[in-house]
Amino acid sequence: MTTVHVKRFDWRADLLASRDLSEGEKHGFEIVLNWFECWRIPKNLPPGREAARRFWRVQVLSKEREQWQLDQWAQAIRWFLHWLRFCEDSGGDARTLEERVRGAVNQAGGRRGLALETRRTYSRTAGRFAKWAGSADAVLDEGKAREWLGLLVTEEKVAFSTQKQALNGLAFFYKDVCGREEVDLRIKLRKTAKRVPTVLNVPEIVALLDNLSPTCRLAAELQYGAGLRVKELLDLRIKDVDPERRQVVIRGGKGDKDRVCILPAVVSAQLGAWKRDLREQFDEDRASDLPGVALPGALARKMPRSGEKWEWQWLFPSPILSTDPDTGIERRHHYHPGSYGKAISEAAAKAGIEKRVTSHALRHSFATHLLERGVDIRTLQDLLGHADVSTTQIYLHVAENSTPAGVKSPLDELAERLVAPAKPPEAVPVLAPVAAVTG
Repeated sequence: MTTVHVKRFDWRADLLASRDLSEGEKHGFEIVLNWFECWRIPKNLPPGREAARRFWRVQVLSKEREQWQLDQWAQAIRWFLHWLRFCEDSGGDARTLEERVRGAVNQAGGRRGLALETRRTYSRTAGRFAKWAGSADAVLDEGKAREWLGLLVTEEKVAFSTQKQALNGLAFFYKDVCGREEVDLRIKLRKTAKRVPTVLNVPEIVALLDNLSPTCRLAAELQYGAGLRVKELLDLRIKDVDPERRQVVIRGGKGDKDRVCILPAVVSAQLGAWKRDLREQFDEDRASDLPGVALPGALARKMPRSGEKWEWQWLFPSPILSTDPDTGIERRHHYHPGSYGKAISEAAAKAGIEKRVTSHALRHSFATHLLERGVDIRTLQDLLGHADVSTTQIYLHVAENSTPAGVKSPLDELAERLVAPAKPPEAVPVLAPVAAVTG
């Protein structure tokens, strides 16, 4: 069998070896191009003029710059685009090692039918490892992988869940991308302590909701009222919400499990007007002959036209179209989780809430408030979709009137018998000097 050797090019090595640039220019160009690559690669944008235009618009022009900076950065981008053209003419591959590894993991994950988020996590992990390893030979060395995983545990001290994701991501890389049957990374994970969740009290929930736009407010009311994860909330479709039965059905939640949640009466009362507005947008999309929404799993093959039906539309659709990363089709997706999370944080700041508020705090608050109202832990476990009740028990530590944080302080038992502390003596006022009396 004939082996095809593809030329690999490294812009850093070629930049340092350039004879047309001074050492100062090389250093300045490297800083800008590193910035460009760190922005481009996580977004899966191929190197080229279009990515450079977006980078310049989104990153460079996002704030006021000095003219000398704009001139130098423009020269760096022009040098990079010229270098890319040379690579293409030479028939080589100009992608970085990190980019090649990420792409290979993403493609293998697609063939294996992994969920999009899982593919992104695995490819991001493998890409980080490749960037740290520095060479293709080092990436293929399982000893280097064990060393990097050990650094995550000992030096970066990442959470236990992140450690498991990194281990699974590299195992997938070696088995499904490199084709190795046996992979033994021999790394001992380290448990990290559980943290007490951020919980908002009722006045804070009200203040937060009052500072949200209508779209985000309805989504936040549903997340808090049903205790949903962000992904579960934004993945909801018209068919998943039943106002008459007051139920929300979560399809393929964490662990690929379905469950039924409560639909708050407040949200149910608003759904009629909300769906009428969505219907108008849906009719406009159909009239414009836009592709239907993305369908989960194998449904896109079994029922290819279902994405154009009303019941499959997103409950919280995005106001703009976006490109589907799996198919490259431009269609309407659901509201972006980053935009939703940013809206929650900004509303909390406007409301003057002195806590670190994320969208997940609404789910924490739902669980805690139900415990305070006497809901038993097993029922709460089912509502939250926890596989283990020990995960649900974390809310016992922050709920009022429940063990252990709800235990009344012994000092409060003595409050009525305590003698109020004496007030400190009032300061004696300093009198102004009396003028001398003359006879």
